[in-house]
Amino acid sequence: MDNQHQGSCLCGAVTYQVCGPLKAVTHCHCSKCRKSHGAAFATYASVPRSTLGISDPQALLKGYESSPGVLRQFCSSCGSSLFWCDAQGEFRDWISIAIASLDTPFCPPKQKHLCVAMKADWHAITDQHPQVQ
Repeated sequence: MDNQHQGSCLCGAVTYQVCGPLKAVTHCHCSKCRKSHGAAFATYASVPRSTLGISDPQALLKGYESSPGVLRQFCSSCGSSLFWCDAQGEFRDWISIAIASLDTPFCPPKQKHLCVAMKADWHAITDQHPQVQ
């Protein structure tokens, strides 16, 4: 797996690069992720914060605290969801990247579904990846 990745928001104003492997690929079905992405689920990969470089020359990256300590970041120009992190959690030195915003190829070897008890009624999970309630 390539350890160099680049990504951006829809309008290209916010770009990022990752120097290291993307880990813990999850498809989150919680209502907050669904609303944040406007989709049946949001797919993220996590990296140590030290491996992520963000370029935001117009200061368009904004954040919203969706739960205590949980910050979701997005481009305020185009609305693209880009990152989330939990400042109070076990992995506070990590950040999760919305992998749909990647501009480089990425084919994760392992994936899992989270919060499937909260999934959208109109969506059926049909793949073989593990599911966590």
